[in-house]
Amino acid sequence: MKSIAFFNNKGGVGKTSLVYHLAWMFADKGIKTLAVDLDPQANLTSMFLGEDRLEQLWPDDGHPNTIHGAINPILRGVGDIAKPHVERITNNIGLVAGDLGLSKFEDSLSENWPKCLDGKPDAFRVITAFYRIILASAEDAALVLIDVGPNLGAINRSALISAEQVVIPLAPDLFSLQGLKNLGPSLREWRAGWKKRLAELPKNENIGVPSGEMQPSGYVVMQHGIRDSRPVKAYQRWLDKMPTVYRQSVLGELITTSVPSPLDDPYNLALLKHYRSLMPMAMEANKPMFFLKSADGAIGSHQAAVSSCYGDFEKLAAKIAANAGIAFPNNK
Repeated sequence: MKSIAFFNNKGGVGKTSLVYHLAWMFADKGIKTLAVDLDPQANLTSMFLGEDRLEQLWPDDGHPNTIHGAINPILRGVGDIAKPHVERITNNIGLVAGDLGLSKFEDSLSENWPKCLDGKPDAFRVITAFYRIILASAEDAALVLIDVGPNLGAINRSALISAEQVVIPLAPDLFSLQGLKNLGPSLREWRAGWKKRLAELPKNENIGVPSGEMQPSGYVVMQHGIRDSRPVKAYQRWLDKMPTVYRQSVLGELITTSVPSPLDDPYNLALLKHYRSLMPMAMEANKPMFFLKSADGAIGSHQAAVSSCYGDFEKLAAKIAANAGIAFPNNK
């Protein structure tokens, strides 16, 4: 099993839609995938599920079948994680449903992060809760895709140390570049901080702990404007800066030579078009854009866009799978 988090502390870059579509693409290729919604806004969950099911998962009282239900014993101080529920979307897609109540976990994670340096087992149980929930939920999944919120808080820190790799979605704008500059140092700080804490874990404690590698796997540019298959000029200036900023901020490289252009950059996993006309149809049909049919309203030129969308996500998924060491069939 390989785990990949999708993270950018700048919101509005299409991160959740990216995770959603990749889960469907990997599933379409026969790769059993677990999607884990660790964003307190729970947008990934609302993309996968209809309102009727959401009402069942989020009743007025307890939420036992969401991520909140799995951490509730820790929140109440009455035990360890509860057995997590996996919502079965298809035979190849499972979902650990998100919950707005997850935000209540932020303070506990903040308080217990320094306590791990004192070797306190209970602190390690709190900090590793997400990781152990993922392990308990993965079953036969080959791939885990983790969606997190756009911030550098304690919830995301614990979510990210649970991941082996990190994919960074970006928009071609100044705000994404600034977010990238904040994100890279935070990843390195969290990685180093977790290694220090692992050294303090009592040897006789049987607690499942992640390695906290969170190795950068590359970035995906969610393009907002395309003209004749090329980014419009307003976005190109920011796009051109991304290879350098990624190397400096995320990889910690000292740039002494010229870097590739975005189109030639091996760390650039994809330049995705916006697909403005398809997304509203997909949301209405409760399915990914590349599975839209004529019955969903995808007629005429939309059919060509659907096919192009499938090809774009297929190529992206293949690159992510290759970086994770997962076999990826090329035929549809």
